[in-house]
Amino acid sequence: MRDFHLPGRSAVFATNGMCATSHPVAAAAAVDVLKAGGNAMDAAIAGAVLLGLAEPQMTGIGGDCFALVAPAGGGEVIAVNGSGRAPAATDAAALRAHGHTTVPEQSAAAITVPGAIDAFCAMSDRWGKLGLADSLAPAIHYMDTGIPIAPRVAFDWANDAATLQGEAARKTYLLANGAVPKPGAVFRLPGNAEVLRRIAKDGRAAFYEGEVADDMLTAIRAAGGIHTEADFAASQTTFDAPIAADYKGQTLLEHPPNGQGVIAHLMLNMLAHFDIASIDPYSADRIHLETEIAKLAYGARNLYLADPDAMGDGLARLASKELAAELAGRVDMKRALPPKAELAEAVHRDTIYITVVDKDRMAVSLIYSIFHGFGSGLASDKFGILLHNRGAGFSLSEGHPNEIGPGKRPLHTIIPAMLANAEGRITMPFGVMGGQYQAAGHARMMTNLFDYGMDIQSALDAPRSFPENGRLKLERTIPESVQADLAARGHDAYVPDTPIGGAQAIVIGDDGVLIGASDPRKDGAAVGY
Repeated sequence: MRDFHLPGRSAVFATNGMCATSHPVAAAAAVDVLKAGGNAMDAAIAGAVLLGLAEPQMTGIGGDCFALVAPAGGGEVIAVNGSGRAPAATDAAALRAHGHTTVPEQSAAAITVPGAIDAFCAMSDRWGKLGLADSLAPAIHYMDTGIPIAPRVAFDWANDAATLQGEAARKTYLLANGAVPKPGAVFRLPGNAEVLRRIAKDGRAAFYEGEVADDMLTAIRAAGGIHTEADFAASQTTFDAPIAADYKGQTLLEHPPNGQGVIAHLMLNMLAHFDIASIDPYSADRIHLETEIAKLAYGARNLYLADPDAMGDGLARLASKELAAELAGRVDMKRALPPKAELAEAVHRDTIYITVVDKDRMAVSLIYSIFHGFGSGLASDKFGILLHNRGAGFSLSEGHPNEIGPGKRPLHTIIPAMLANAEGRITMPFGVMGGQYQAAGHARMMTNLFDYGMDIQSALDAPRSFPENGRLKLERTIPESVQADLAARGHDAYVPDTPIGGAQAIVIGDDGVLIGASDPRKDGAAVGY
């Protein structure tokens, strides 16, 4: 139990249904859908689409999503891949010939076909109870009438506004004088509302064909893109089984590639070679161990992880206990490994996550993103659809499994997760935002819960660290004495301006009680009834 003398928040307890996400209006809207007779899928779509207005720098209908879905009344979990593909005319050699060594982040080359809307339509059709129109109604309402900008959203908006390029993006996402909106300013997206009305009436075709698709294609082509009507019309969600790994008697279910969920498994398999439970959870020893494991695991990720059709035996290699043992053997507890270029693609930090559990205990774990802050920075003129830049996650190394190519899906950092107990019952849908950090965040969540015995809210609140681009990010809550110890071991440590990620989770208790937790690093909330 937390110390009630100190600032903080309690977990939320309920029995009928619950949503946890990064904005309270979206969480409340999802619960309203549950109260109206909808199930967890109806509610998750409602909250997620609304987050495109509440946190437009993080997500939107021009982005991608992934989900893990556990239907009520059974032990099956389905992985839903709503990530888009590169256009058919994509040519890696042409990009290299223009002098590029990575896919330019704010360019048409980085725009893959947005996959989220197709996924929302497919999931609603397969699992929804009320129907797509009811799920989209809250977002349509708020996009027309507006939502006051929350404090963390305003903070990110100011940091990311320079990404916005072109008249359409700037007129939609900045004030008339080009200034960044302040906390409390009411923000609307009437063009997006109109798109959603059309989707509610006519389904995915209203987005991937006709006037809306033409609006996006016009913006992409004006920026030099090679996308076609056929590329948009061909967008299709895929369904698969999750991948699983055991840790301390728990099964961690992750989305298979092209997401990086297997890297969370690799890190936990490496941590199993150490007695982490005997290490002080707030010590330099723990941060050092997790840092070294992350460096090695992410290095392996960048060798193998890609569109599953291009990976060969890469997934089996990343999931193998042999690789975990080999990499764990390289960790020196007294000395940091030399800095490496851990990332073969663009760094990413901007995502939303939502989880919903309903009265029948259907559980949805859904993550939805436009990649960088405000994505590519390009928006369509008529409807103001902000286009993501997920293609910046591709490699331009010739012959690499993740090399950009026609119809391929790029390496994705966003990963929904679920926990199951030894009997196979789903016990916790959860997700950790923060781009590259997400796999490390899943591993840290597991150790917080099952090595250190933290309750779910404490597990989210605990200080974070992460190695990125040769430096070690440490949140401000980590004591200076710990920072000094890490520096003595060779880490180039610093405190970033922005905290590391965010997270949401719902524990499904044996007694039927739902326990929701929401990360204080965001504006969000867990809401139950």
